[in-house]
Parts: sequence; C-alpha cells; structure tokens
Amino acid sequence: MELSLHRLRMLRELERRGTVTAAAAALHYTASAVSQQLAQLERDVGAKLFERLGRRVQLTELGVLLTEHAELILGSVERATLALEEAQDTVAVRLTAGVWASVASGLLPTALNSLQQSHPGIVVRTKELAPEDTADAVRDGALDFSFVIDYSDAPMPWDAGLERAVIAVERLHAAVPAGSLPGDSVALLDLADHPWILASPKSHFGRAIRNACRRHGFEPKIDHEVGEQPTAMAMVGAGLGITLVSDLGLTHRPPGVDVVALSTPVMRTVSIAYRTTALRRASLQLVIEAVRTAAAELGLGTEQTLP
Repeated sequence: MELSLHRLRMLRELERRGTVTAAAAALHYTASAVSQQLAQLERDVGAKLFERLGRRVQLTELGVLLTEHAELILGSVERATLALEEAQDTVAVRLTAGVWASVASGLLPTALNSLQQSHPGIVVRTKELAPEDTADAVRDGALDFSFVIDYSDAPMPWDAGLERAVIAVERLHAAVPAGSLPGDSVALLDLADHPWILASPKSHFGRAIRNACRRHGFEPKIDHEVGEQPTAMAMVGAGLGITLVSDLGLTHRPPGVDVVALSTPVMRTVSIAYRTTALRRASLQLVIEAVRTAAAELGLGTEQTLP
C-alpha cells in the first residue's frame, strides 16, 4: 500500500469540515477533484473510508483510524522538512503564501526581489485569497504562511496553533472625488451624508468599516458594493461616491481621487501568519525580515502611533 500525502490532507480536511464541498473550498480545489482523489484513496487502501449521510460525509471506523494516522504522518513530514532545512548550510526551499491584492502589489515585488538577491534558494509562490480565508489555509496546511489583517474595529479571531509576525500598521484614509472636500482632514461622521462605495459586510474589510462608521454614530449609505479597493477608487474617480482606502491601497489611486486623512484614525495591522511548528524555519524568518524591510521603505512601522 502506498499512501499519498496529498490525499491524506484531503481526508483530514474532510474529517474537519464534514462535506466534500467545504473540504474542497478549504483546500482551493473543486469538489469533483476532491471526490476523485478520495475515491482513489479508498482504492489505494482497499477499504471503504467514508459514507454519505445526506449532504454530509461520515468517516467509517477505518476512515477515522487513517485520519488519526494522517495527522501524525503530516506532522512528521513538516518536522522532517524543518530538520533538513536547519541542517543545510544554505537555505533552499519553496514556500507558498496566501496574499491579497494590495499586499501582492504594494509589498511583495520589493520584498521578493530583495530576497532573490540575498537568498536565491528561497522561492516564494503566491495564491490570492480573501483576507479572511488565508489564516485557515495556513492552519490546514494548504499554505506555508499568509498575510492576515486586524482592523481596530474588527479584530480577527485567532487560532492557538498559529503564530503571527506584525509586518506593518496602516491607516485608512478617505478617498473622495477630486475637489469635493475642503481641508486636509475630515471626521468620519462628516462623511455620513455621502454615498459610499464599500465591500460586502461578509468581508472583513466591509465589516470593519461599517463598525467604524457605527462607532462614530452613523450607518453608511452604500450605493455600490464592490470587493476590491482599486475598483472602488476607480468609481470614486468617476464621482460615484466615497470609500476608505489603506496605505498600501493608495498605490492603485487613479486620477480624479483626493486622499483625505481621518481626524480620528482607523487603523489596520498587517501580519504574517504561520504554524507554530514552523517558528524555527530560517526561510520563513528571512521572508518576514524582507517583507518588514519593504514595508519600512514605504514608511509603514510595526506599532500603532496615534496622534
């Protein structure tokens, strides 16, 4: 019998999530691909590992037994990878990172170019995910590390099996049609009567901004619900409303948009999340150092500094 690590990860995720669809979403595969791989795992083992109960899937006794061993096997693989990396004189490893648009465009080009020059053996591959999904993907082993966000008005729940290293603390700014606001700063409450362009409340960003507005005494009137900051700012430039944008998001500012500071800042913290078992990985620490340096070059520190 030859067991595939790839299929064991899928079995472990199936046990955690309860449905093939949820397991596939967590691993960023289609449900049909996961079903096919799990069926092949059953053929490899020569025994039935799970049975369907409506939409959910229940593991058989053998499925539970194999899942328990899968946890041990996958943990051993990670520890072996760490041991090999520590034993080498030079760091040579491939890491997979979870990113989103403003990090991918604002931080990674500088950080990865610097890393390539100083440590060419470290290769970082990226997958773009919604910020609220990246930490789960790290915990489940689909990613080696990911960028995560905490907003001052919507801190994220944290998994005890993960560590995080703060990369940068950003301010959010009002992005408004050019010439529409006097002065260099504005109170969030003074934006209450403007039409807003904002992400869905299901997203971390959309939820955090709504919370900030409510804390200042109003519910934003949302005319356009869009997910990406570049899209929102393009609509601002066309005069369709206002939005809030982060320091990193300002790299996408189009013509026709004024950026106005908030008199009471709304902050967000950008961190790198990784499994506690990876704490000693030299390659990961070198990546963190490179990204922090790139953030510092943009004037972003790692501590909240309020006026």
